Amino acid sequence: MAEHVNRYREEMDAKRILQIRDITRELPQACGDFLRSIAISTSTLTRLAYAIDLNTFFSFLHDERVQFADKPPRLMNDADLEKLDRTDIVAYTEYLTYYLKSTDDDSVPNKVYVNHELAIKRKLCSIRSFYDYLFKNQRISSNVTELVPLPKIHEKPIIRLNKNEMSRMLELAQSGDQLTDHQQKFQKITAKRDYAILSLFLGTGIRVSECVGINIGDVDLENNAFIVTRKGGNQVVLYFPPEVAEALADYMQERSHTEAVEGHEDALFLSLQRKRITQRAVQNLVKKYAAVAAPLKSKISPHKLRSTYATNLYNETGDIYLVADVLGHTSVDTTRKHYADMTDARRRMAAEHVHLPGDPDFRKE
Repeated sequence: MAEHVNRYREEMDAKRILQIRDITRELPQACGDFLRSIAISTSTLTRLAYAIDLNTFFSFLHDERVQFADKPPRLMNDADLEKLDRTDIVAYTEYLTYYLKSTDDDSVPNKVYVNHELAIKRKLCSIRSFYDYLFKNQRISSNVTELVPLPKIHEKPIIRLNKNEMSRMLELAQSGDQLTDHQQKFQKITAKRDYAILSLFLGTGIRVSECVGINIGDVDLENNAFIVTRKGGNQVVLYFPPEVAEALADYMQERSHTEAVEGHEDALFLSLQRKRITQRAVQNLVKKYAAVAAPLKSKISPHKLRSTYATNLYNETGDIYLVADVLGHTSVDTTRKHYADMTDARRRMAAEHVHLPGDPDFRKE
């Protein structure tokens, strides 16, 4: 497949850069300096997440902490930032569990935000990274954020689909059975697209961001391969099984007769508005079919389908490094932690392969 410019990625990067600039205009100058210092080593999505976290933090300081109330965040200098103490971080940690944000429309109620362990830890890590940058660049004399421990993360069982649930979900995408009348009305139009998207998730384990970013020219049906753009911007070639190839071929034939809105001509998966499908739309698509196919498993998302694929691949191959490579993980530890949990059947297998003296199988060796 020939190299090509991914217009969708460029457009998303440009949009995020503008969002980052809008946010940092209301933050201390040091925040912009920090984000620019990591521009080469991070993606625009990562920097946007940092900017949002910093905005939440400085809004808290200005609104909730007396020593920071006399200046709006955009006027705070390095000396102001050094006023931060341990009690501010502890208070911020508690604040993150439940807080409100006002909306531009006075008639609309304030938006409620609730964060749990993992989200709180990520937001605190953002502040740590910012203050670590200030300390290493000798803009403050110490990094007080290091004095507050990060929340302990309690591991939760990984939710994934079993084979029957996978089959049921794919069948629903084709038939629309048991969906509401309203859902069936649209499902008849999007059946081939939905089936191809679900097949791609379950057959390759790609991320939702990678799925929506696929262009028509990225797919090579002759070699059962396609190009995906990973989180860091690297493009890799992945391969899919024949079942996914059939689903894609069926949808792409239908797609060839659809005239996309200007600017979306390259997109593989289109919305009903003939624009590139959004991540939110794909998430809702998965949720719709999962609610019927696996009603006892709440919050099935594209990422849960990714977990399903990863676990199936590991159980079939036992190769954790292969799973990490296909998923695009930079560290195999991430893969091992999230996907390769030992099943009871595999633990039983371990007992069957070890023999001690007195066992007939031991004497045969």
